[in-house]
Order: sequence, then C-alpha cells, then structure tokens
Amino acid sequence: MGLDVNWAVRWLTRSAQAMADHRVELIDLDRPIGDSDHGENMDRGFRAVMDKLAESPPETPAAALKLTAMTLMSKVGGAAGPLYGTAFLRASTALGDLADVDAATLVAALRAARDGIVARGKAETGDKTMVDAWTPAVEAAAAAAGDGGDGDVHTVLLAAAEAAEAGAVSTDPMLARKGRASYLGERSIGHRDPGAVSSALILRAAAGAAE
Repeated sequence: MGLDVNWAVRWLTRSAQAMADHRVELIDLDRPIGDSDHGENMDRGFRAVMDKLAESPPETPAAALKLTAMTLMSKVGGAAGPLYGTAFLRASTALGDLADVDAATLVAALRAARDGIVARGKAETGDKTMVDAWTPAVEAAAAAAGDGGDGDVHTVLLAAAEAAEAGAVSTDPMLARKGRASYLGERSIGHRDPGAVSSALILRAAAGAAE
C-alpha cells in the first residue's frame, strides 16, 4: 500500500504539531550558535502551512508538498525558509502526479529533498548542518526500500527518521563549517545543530503519519 494525499496532510499536520511542541527547544539550540529564531520561524511557518492546507486542500501528495514549499519560502525567515522550501519543492517534483507513493518513489523524493538542501546551502556531510540529518536518512531509506525499491513505505520512513535523529546527535562534536555557526569557530563544538533537529522532527512526523 502506498502513501496518498491523506498521508501527506497528516505528515504536515504532525510536523506543525512537532514545531509547536519543540519551539522552545529549537530556540534554545539556536541561541548559542545562531540567531535564536529557528524554533519561532519553524513554528510560524508550519502554522501558515496549516492555514493554506485548510484554504485549498491538495489533491495529490505532490500538491501538498508544493504548497508547503511555497508557504515556507514566504513565511520562514533566515536560512531555514529557502532550505526547507527547496527541499519540499524538489520532493514534490520527484513525486509527480502520483496518487499513491511507493517505496522507490518515496526514496527518490527524500533524495531530491536532500539534494535540494545541498544545492541551496552548499553544505556537505560533516559541516554541522541539516545535511547531517538528511544524508543518513536518505541512505537508511534506500537500504530499507531494498534493491527493487519494493519495501514497505512505513519501514522506509521509520528507518529515515531514526537515521536523521542519530545524525542530529552526531552534530554535537562537529566544528561548524557553514552558516552563522561557522563564525564561532571552535566555540561551535558541543552544540547540536537546530536545523538537523528540526529535520529529524519532520522525518519522524512523516513516519508517524504512515502508521
């Protein structure tokens, strides 16, 4: 069984709830190495996504993700808006007009999202950014989907979420090489990247929505 538009809406609804629930945590993570605004920006952005979904209910998973992309780009300040906006837009394109998303297409969408973040942010694994959550997530999703890409979609999303969470934790000892945190040099070590944490929350929401 694939993932339909109802899954996509549940995913975004759970993401919005996660951003509200973890708003203060994300602000606190961003305070030592950023502008202290990541939690506020993400919460505001996803609340706007919820408003847009209510105004114009999407007919396909891709339509839901495209609407999310456009909303986040216009409502989220700092680097997060363009990065997440690009991620959701690339994922939307990868899904095309499919009504149901299978494991192979899901992996392609996750990879497209990650590649969009890399292209927009010019960051690589190990730079202490959201890429450190997304790249292991994509690799774990691909492994869970299997060689034929016919794995169970929920299993694929669970693998992605768990890998993203571990990836976020892995940013703790890293020296930041991109973004505002890179200006701190050695002082960035010992702090978890807030973008990696919000990425893990969003991917966990995707898995929860597929249960």
